Amino acid sequence: MELNQYHIVLVNLDPTIESEMKKTRPCVVISPNEMNRHLQTIVVAPMTSASKPYPTRVEVKHNKTSGWVVIDQIRTIDRVRIVKVLGNLSDKEVRKVKSTIKETYVD
Repeated sequence: MELNQYHIVLVNLDPTIESEMKKTRPCVVISPNEMNRHLQTIVVAPMTSASKPYPTRVEVKHNKTSGWVVIDQIRTIDRVRIVKVLGNLSDKEVRKVKSTIKETYVD
């Protein structure tokens, strides 16, 4: 399965420990395409439909549903956890995710 940065993918996140996000849920691929083509692991940010507007959360719309990309729970997964590709973030959402990653982890 070809995976591109900013694809929305359905991922089985279990088993998890303590406060990690659980269940099978949509996630956004964060890792760049070069990594996605050559590595067995993929970096993703989980999505949730229940959140408050924290500075590390980005509100997005997917499949006519509002949700949040949870930048503070980015994790590396094996690609076998990915069930299927669901879609893509919009250009505006990509810009906001990039900005939030930069603010959270770089600046």
